[in-house]
Amino acid sequence: MKTSTIKPGVLVSLKTSLSGGAQYKRVDLEPDHGTTSGGRLARWETVREIMDATEYDNAIAARSLARAAIIKHCCQSSFGLLCPNENEVRLMEGIADAQRIAADFNASSRTVSIEVYTLVGRVASDDAEAARAIGTEVRSLLEAMQDGISKADAEAVREAANKARMIAGMLSDGVQSKVTDAISEARKAARDIVKRIEKAGESAAVVVAECKMEALNAARFAVLDLEQSQPVESMPVDGRAVDLDFTATDAVQS
Repeated sequence: MKTSTIKPGVLVSLKTSLSGGAQYKRVDLEPDHGTTSGGRLARWETVREIMDATEYDNAIAARSLARAAIIKHCCQSSFGLLCPNENEVRLMEGIADAQRIAADFNASSRTVSIEVYTLVGRVASDDAEAARAIGTEVRSLLEAMQDGISKADAEAVREAANKARMIAGMLSDGVQSKVTDAISEARKAARDIVKRIEKAGESAAVVVAECKMEALNAARFAVLDLEQSQPVESMPVDGRAVDLDFTATDAVQS
């Protein structure tokens, strides 16, 4: 039986929006009509009018602070925010802080209001489907780092490394250590690519051939085990929901 390779935690769905503060008007420039090639064509423009520019800018800044209060306790992934159990208390405090930031702004705002909604669901360490989903994403990021190195694309390597770092916090300690080593190795390769190829003009083939990928390969093998994880323990399935009133109108989603 395989050991668990993800940490138990929660999946956080976060939605923030601004209501009011701006009006949008659509002006049709060319009505919908057929084209000679058999398609259809229409043209229009959208006019936005902000009632109080200073207040609207302050609302955007406050919304960013509210989001940051929650996100900083989570690992970001392509299917949502993930928070290990060890950070759950801080996450709930962050949700409360985010709601306080929104409430404080709304109390004095005349034209725009901030809304913060969160939905929290439990992710158990014996959740094989969650392990496969996380494993697939981590493996794709490791492959993206390797591909970026092989193409001497430092920016692609860094982008994949940053995304991998965000989700690595949901991995068990052993797998997380291997992924962290792979990220460090990839970032060193990116620095070498910039220094030796882009700045010094060395041959890309020579530099790429000298880039180490041992840690990347080791991490990929560890993640393959993660994707095939089997249940190893039972975890509580109760979750916690906060502010599930999605009745806002004229909202501008983040």
